[in-house]
Amino acid sequence: MSAARASAALVPHPDHAAPAVQAVRVDVTRTPDGLALVCTLEGDLDAIRIPAPAAPEIVHGLWEHTCFEAFVAADGGAAYHEMNLAPSGAWAAFAFRGYRDGAPLSDPALAPGISVRREAGRLLLDARVPLARLSPAYPAARLRVALTAVVEAADGARSFWALRHPAGPPDFHHRDGFAVVLET
Repeated sequence: MSAARASAALVPHPDHAAPAVQAVRVDVTRTPDGLALVCTLEGDLDAIRIPAPAAPEIVHGLWEHTCFEAFVAADGGAAYHEMNLAPSGAWAAFAFRGYRDGAPLSDPALAPGISVRREAGRLLLDARVPLARLSPAYPAARLRVALTAVVEAADGARSFWALRHPAGPPDFHHRDGFAVVLET
């Protein structure tokens, strides 16, 4: 899919059941200064661990609980960034030079601006990711994006959701998952 906007239904990793989840969907729009994401989790929300609202702050290890993620790379480049977006308002950003070769970022200017609302059977998370702050190359580049989610069940089991899953264990960093192309 190639445009300045995309809507994608994520699929669960086949080795990790998610009986409480009916659907995970992410709508992403490229804006002049970033990415606007609308992440929707549908299902039995009482059977899913959803982090309670808290002050927005950088927190590492968000992927161990319910959260949404966006991976962004300039088309054709090895470097990429990862943003973790939790329903609590917590977030984390990472910079990678290549496949899993990177480190967390601690710049508060990268704060994505997260808002969350809960409806009957649906959790919606809106986030604004500042592209230029992640990389000065991103605003003018054709982007490849991977959209993912981790959903933690009430019993602590996790399911892993992505546009595409490579063979083997869940691997959101695998380039096959960078399936959304966003034009300038």
